[in-house]
Parts: sequence; C-alpha cells; structure tokens
Amino acid sequence: MLSKKDVTELVYERKRQAGLSWASIADGIGMSEVFVTSACLGMNALPRDKADLLATQLGLPQEAGVVLAEYPTKTWNRDVPTDPCVYRFHEIVGVYGDTLKELIQEKCGNGIMSAIDFDMRVERVASPKGDRIEVSMSGKYLAYNAW
Repeated sequence: MLSKKDVTELVYERKRQAGLSWASIADGIGMSEVFVTSACLGMNALPRDKADLLATQLGLPQEAGVVLAEYPTKTWNRDVPTDPCVYRFHEIVGVYGDTLKELIQEKCGNGIMSAIDFDMRVERVASPKGDRIEVSMSGKYLAYNAW
C-alpha cells in the first residue's frame, strides 16, 4: 500500500526523469501549479478524476491516483526551517505577521484570512536590478463571531 510520502517520491522521480516542471504537470490536469504541487507533496488532496489523470500522465501506479485524492493530515515540522528558501517565508511571517494581522483587521474587522477558501500564485518578474519573485495570496475574509 502506497503512502503519501511514497507517492511524493514517485512523483519527484517521474518529474525528474521526464524533465517536467510543476507548471506543466498542473497544466496537464487543468489545475493551479501551486495547488497541484502542494497535493503532490502530500499537503492537499486532488479531486479523484484529476488525481487519476495525473497518475496516468506520469505513468504512476493506479494506486497513486487513489492516494493523491485522499484527505491529508496537515502536519509539518515545527522546528525553525533550515532550507534557505523556506526559512525566508518563516522570517517574513515573523517580521510582518503582526503587521498583516493589524492591516487585515483594520480593513475588514476582527477576523482572519482563510487558508481553505484560498489561492496562491508564484511568478518570476523581470527587473533591471535582478529578477524578482512575486507571491500573491488571496483568501476569503472570515469574521470572528461574538456570542
């Protein structure tokens, strides 16, 4: 029986062998590259038809489609990340987290941005000072209830 981790390793292997990008894998099933990448890394579930299509396109065992459609247990290592790219996002939230909270609540009231009704994109943007990375997140505003 394949686990989420097993399927992630298979996806990485086939992606590397075929010289594919996450964008091309996502385009092949008609979904967002951020969401598909997250699902392939075990943090989200693909709709069953999309999971089966991805498994077929990558030449994965049929069981991989079942696993890609299973609801994940969203856990992660809580230690400070040591990968430089991941650490930068940890640092950004550490430095700007309270600022984001303050601005969201000033603009919308006492509440949060959903990470469920949510989408994100990552783009490379040309700049005379060197290329930049643009990360755009959009989440539904969820007001806290008072009772």
